[in-house]
Amino acid sequence: MEAPTVFLCGDVMTGRGIDQILGAPLPPVLYEPVVDSALDYVALAESVNGRIPRGVPPEYPWGDALDALRRRRPDVRIANLETAITRSETPEPKGINYRMSPGNATVLTAAGIDACALANNHVLDWGSAGLLETLSSLDQLAIRHAGAGADDTHAALPAALPLPGGGRILLFAWGHAGSGIPRGWSATSGRPGVNLLPGLDARTVARVGAAVDAARRPGDLVVASIHWGSNWGYAIPSEQRRFARALIREAGVHVVHGHSSHHARGMELVDGHLVLYGCGDFLNDYEGIGGYEAYRGDLALMYFARIAPDDGQLVGLDLVPLRLRRFRLEYAPGEDVDWLAATLQRESAPFGVELRRTGPQALALSPR
Repeated sequence: MEAPTVFLCGDVMTGRGIDQILGAPLPPVLYEPVVDSALDYVALAESVNGRIPRGVPPEYPWGDALDALRRRRPDVRIANLETAITRSETPEPKGINYRMSPGNATVLTAAGIDACALANNHVLDWGSAGLLETLSSLDQLAIRHAGAGADDTHAALPAALPLPGGGRILLFAWGHAGSGIPRGWSATSGRPGVNLLPGLDARTVARVGAAVDAARRPGDLVVASIHWGSNWGYAIPSEQRRFARALIREAGVHVVHGHSSHHARGMELVDGHLVLYGCGDFLNDYEGIGGYEAYRGDLALMYFARIAPDDGQLVGLDLVPLRLRRFRLEYAPGEDVDWLAATLQRESAPFGVELRRTGPQALALSPR
């Protein structure tokens, strides 16, 4: 059996400004301290990079990412969906509330997304009703999901994604309060919510291992998708490294898919298994927002991981750098590819891996 290829990316935020340029937008009203209309985010992006068309097809935001997906033909496509899909008009009182219209949810199928991780700090921005509508919208599109549910049992269930040669990818999703998820969002037996990690300690590792053991069948490969950590900065907390290593060595996880940071962070191989500590944002409407330009949050990465079917070790990882312009992903120019390569190499070298440029728009990871 050939090694399956899994496409992974970071945060996909298709609400607010992006929702406004798609074909069936919600009313643009926002409940933020400074901005009261999602159209202001469109105008801000236009002020730096030019006019953005309106009523665009669902393929538009993905841009050149669709070409990369066609070329590499991954067996499974996984994203962290950091947007509620709801018409709810009752926001949580948290200052920032992301949502997109259910009428625009086909933006996800336009990229062939197979499964969404939902254990993040925006999926409940419009309360329990907004979460339940999000789950229903994904179900209607036959997009599997993990990390949030109508109760704690459903929130903890993995998404099972069949592979062409047999076996499955089991996508588990967890959130950590360090990423800004309110602890009150944790799903319970009688309350919808997210699958929240109680900590990053040995007891939690054992809990994850028990969940993996209960769901896994022979031939399954396990991806642990975790929303954790701060938005900015390259430092990887030691507790995250210990937890990721323990997931690989003790809990039966084959790939750790970390996200929450607005830019890509370093990566590691643990006994041959891939750990992505922060995949960075993939789609958002932050274009033109200043303050953290040094981190190049406008750059995004596509991760194509080839996973050995017998032991889940990494066979190869190809990375495709993109940048966001006019709410549309495009291949990153050469100087940006060089910057990403140098930055990721600097941050990943202490973890024993090496990144090299393999083409005009391609990087690859290999053990050192």
